[in-house]
Amino acid sequence: MGSLDSSEEVFTIMSEKTILACRLVLAISMPLSNAYCFFQPLKPEMSNGEHAGELHEFDSHWTTDNCHDCSCSRDGIDCCSSFATPAGYNEEKCVSIFNKETCTYKVAEKDDHSKECPVHNWVG
Repeated sequence: MGSLDSSEEVFTIMSEKTILACRLVLAISMPLSNAYCFFQPLKPEMSNGEHAGELHEFDSHWTTDNCHDCSCSRDGIDCCSSFATPAGYNEEKCVSIFNKETCTYKVAEKDDHSKECPVHNWVG
């Protein structure tokens, strides 16, 4: 009977760890999935996708200069933002600054960009 209790204890610990791991994955993936997207359908006569004046092959993927992750299919071009935009901060005291190299925003005091401001909401 002692081994049964031990195996039940191991199962309980493993179940708790699995639940914790699932919660961690969900917590990380939720903010990452908060992106806005847009779709540009292809015209019937097109043999490739065109986005911002550039031709792209079907099944290709790229990141634009404005930090959008795009893909081309026979239906059209899908693009989604690869960044979140700050929304809940003191706009009188602070300013949002976009870094195109890292595709991220920083929110800092208007008078001193070295002092970051708290952000309460981010939108994709």
